[in-house]
Parts: sequence; C-alpha cells; structure tokens
Amino acid sequence: MKKRLKYIINGILLIMTAVLIYTASTAFSIWSYGNVDEKCKADAAIVLGAATYNGKVCPVFAERINHGVWLYQQGYVKKLILTGGYGKGNQLSDSYTAKLYAEAQGVPSKDILIEEKSTLTQENIMYAKELMEYENIKTVIFVSDPLHMKRAMLIATAAGIEAYSSPTPTSRYVSLKSKLTFLKKEMILYTAYKILTRVSFYHSCYTLSYLY
Repeated sequence: MKKRLKYIINGILLIMTAVLIYTASTAFSIWSYGNVDEKCKADAAIVLGAATYNGKVCPVFAERINHGVWLYQQGYVKKLILTGGYGKGNQLSDSYTAKLYAEAQGVPSKDILIEEKSTLTQENIMYAKELMEYENIKTVIFVSDPLHMKRAMLIATAAGIEAYSSPTPTSRYVSLKSKLTFLKKEMILYTAYKILTRVSFYHSCYTLSYLY
C-alpha cells in the first residue's frame, strides 16, 4: 500500500513539474517572440483588430493601425488589410472605423482593404486570407501587440499564409500588470489553439484511415 501511494505521489509530482516547465517555456516563448521584428518588403500589412467605440478606435487599435500606416509610408507594403467586424452597439464595423483612421493619416482609400465579419483573431486571419486570394496578395506583414504575435503567426502559418511578424513598437500594454494579464490570456488561447489543432488533425487522420 505504501509503495503504491509512493508511485501515485511521484506521478503527481512528475505531472506538476511537467506543467510548470510547459507553462514557463510557453510564457517565455510568447514574451520573447514579441521582440522579434521581421519587417521586410511585402505586398500588404494585415492589422489585427481591436475594439472601436462610436466610430473611434480604442488606444490599442490606434497603435496597431499607426504601425501599419508607418509600414505603408516607409514603403514596406503597398496595401493595408484592416480587420474587425461589428462590435456590440456599433453602427460601423471595427475595420471600417480603422479605415477612416488610416485615411486621416494620408493612406489612400484605394490602398486599404477591409473585412467586416470577424470577431476573433482566427477569424481576422481567415477573412483576411480571403481578401488576399481575391486581390492576388502573396506576402503579408502581420501587425499587432507584441504579446499577440506568437499566436497570430501560428494561426497564419496553419492557414498557409506567407507572413512576417512586426509587432507595434508603441503598445498600450506598458505596465507590468497589464503585460502579465495579456500574457496570461495569450498563454491560455495559444495552448488551447495548439490542442484543438492537434485533436482536429488526429481526428482527420482517423477519419481518412476509416474511409480507406
């Protein structure tokens, strides 16, 4: 009985250690990836959405758009793809409000594409990809807050998009508390996405093996 209890305790400790190691490595990976800037010549910049209120972009979204505009003005990209659907109570979509904001900074309307259906990061990317295919856009730079980039690029890669990361240098998440809160959220969503993707992959393999 004591021997069995010892095995159980050791097993629990092993699991806890594995969880702690995974949590620490994932946190470090997300944090450090946010410092990676791969900006280069590309066809367009995809600016991942954030909230808007009554026709005004929130400070977080403003900084993301500002960086997208900067990439455009510096000649890194020829077009901006702005993402975001309709928030609760909004008459204008987040992406259309972002378009007006970018136009006010001198970006011509003809060089701005918007998708107005998404509510989540994965949808931002999925609908942006549809625009890419329609406009024959091959390469893109993704723009978002530093701690958001690891998950965004994971989703982009899974979608088969040739993408480069360029996080906002002026993120509104500046205090340690706000960064840690954002990091915690991203760790959960990043891990959940990886698990769901893997489960979906194995399910597809099982289905194919059953059919054939």
